[in-house]
Amino acid sequence: MTTPRSRRPSALHLLLLPLSLVMIAPLVWMVLVSFSTQAESRRFPPGLPSGLEWGNYAAALRDAPLGSWLLNSSVVSVVCVVGNLVLCSLAGYAFARVRFLGGRVVFVAILATLMVPFQIVMLPLLIMVRSVGLTDTLGALIAPNLATAFGVFLMRQFFTTVPRELEEAARIDGAGRLRILAQVLLPLMRPTLATLAVLTFLQTWNDFLWPLIAIQSPENMTVQIGLQSFQGAHTTNWPKLMAGTVLSQLPVLVVFFVAQRFFVRSVASVGIK
Repeated sequence: MTTPRSRRPSALHLLLLPLSLVMIAPLVWMVLVSFSTQAESRRFPPGLPSGLEWGNYAAALRDAPLGSWLLNSSVVSVVCVVGNLVLCSLAGYAFARVRFLGGRVVFVAILATLMVPFQIVMLPLLIMVRSVGLTDTLGALIAPNLATAFGVFLMRQFFTTVPRELEEAARIDGAGRLRILAQVLLPLMRPTLATLAVLTFLQTWNDFLWPLIAIQSPENMTVQIGLQSFQGAHTTNWPKLMAGTVLSQLPVLVVFFVAQRFFVRSVASVGIK
């Protein structure tokens, strides 16, 4: 019988370790400042606070409608996630399995939009939103993000890897395309759906530029633009701002750590390197 070899750090680990420290340093700094006083927050490099100032979190919730902003971000993110799961699945299945005139051209055109910076379409999108009366509403944040080109591409790549024999067997039993999609293919694509859901949630929750343009009323703000209220023209309450930032990132961290195991499975299944 052979004994398993002990795991030893490789050269790759020696490279990843300092990179991971660089990546986690801003998060550690954010948490330390959130428990510091205003004077301690101005120190560089930051050190351990003299005491845990839990009052910064209470002040962040008391001095601004942080709960309302978190609710707005949650509504927008959840609706966009559901929209992407439904619409991108339907579009990806159509591009992978349904033959229609100009299908390849349309798919290439959708992928080409990934190369267009958002700053180019920002003003035309604002004009379109204003023309339908969605300015300064949560609908202005939801409608443009109900389906994404990356989501369509990801779903289409998955469907191309599924054997057609599964669909043919279901079609012999009398199932239509929607029933095949719902009862045969969707149960097989849980890792891919979870990956799309997490990426959509992260993108929508952390979006700053588009909500900054489309929303003006404080009651309709998302948490990312609402945190600006802690910044003044001449001074910034850094402990309160960092406390609000920590609260705003807790849902993102929870979602990511719950669904991170689906990333590798999804990438392996669709063959995206």
